[in-house]
Amino acid sequence: MKGLVIKNTGSWYTVRTAEGRDVESKIKGNFRLRDIRSTNPIAVGDQVEIEINKEETAFITEIEDRKNYIIRRASNLSKQSHIIAANLDQAMLIVTVNHPITTTIFIDRFLVTAEAYGVFVKIVFNKIDRFHGSERETMEEMIRLYTSIGYPCSKLCARSGEGMEELRADLKDKITLLSGHSGVGKSTIINQLVPGVELRTGNISEYHNKGMHTTTFSEMIPLPEGGYLIDTPGIKGFGTIEMEEGEISHYFPEIFRYSDGCRFNNCTHRHEPGCAVQEAMHAHLISPSRYKSYLNILKDKESSKYREEY
Repeated sequence: MKGLVIKNTGSWYTVRTAEGRDVESKIKGNFRLRDIRSTNPIAVGDQVEIEINKEETAFITEIEDRKNYIIRRASNLSKQSHIIAANLDQAMLIVTVNHPITTTIFIDRFLVTAEAYGVFVKIVFNKIDRFHGSERETMEEMIRLYTSIGYPCSKLCARSGEGMEELRADLKDKITLLSGHSGVGKSTIINQLVPGVELRTGNISEYHNKGMHTTTFSEMIPLPEGGYLIDTPGIKGFGTIEMEEGEISHYFPEIFRYSDGCRFNNCTHRHEPGCAVQEAMHAHLISPSRYKSYLNILKDKESSKYREEY
């Protein structure tokens, strides 16, 4: 029997069949023996085959090929991966300039992974009611940067509802991953979009200016207008994985665009003579923050770990 994985609680998966029946399922043992270096060989959004047993639970026996997914390094010091969600129409990356801070390095790591695995991303700036003066200027600068590269951006105040109708229209009839740091307002957004779902919302740690986890597992939530939202636990760090050094520049569209002009076709855009990417950066055609993110991701290939502050 075929079904869609709509929830992952760690050891159990909820699979929704074509008839709309939800079946609590576990992975059959042979999944563990395959060459899957992932903490979760099955992800929310996967299409799977299940065998229902007499206890009315099931074993997942097969997973269909994924059209795409979002993946990150599982944990500090780990060489395993963690698949956040699969078979997406799009991802909405919720960011906040402050309360908590979302760095451009974190944003760029998410965007690079989405580029690598074929996921369309829109960046949503939440909590705009809290940004004044320099914070608002920073937000507008970030919006100009990312829209110039080709990533759509929007502004939102989930608490007041400002910008929610535009978001609602963007989500209609699509499977959308909602991602970002803990504390950026994902649960508040979902509570506005889906009356009655009543997800817990958390406070920001004033000492660290970071959010505290309120979502503890991944889940697909049906939208009243059609489509699904995939709610996941907030992400602290975003370690890239499964990328070769020579590929990384391909996932920065503006760097890839200028790399054709480099003297050497294996240019790493760090120290080689005749590097068109470095020339473009010095001419302010490539953002220094994006170039810094590129160098930062290259360091992942030189180290067995990523740094959680990203």
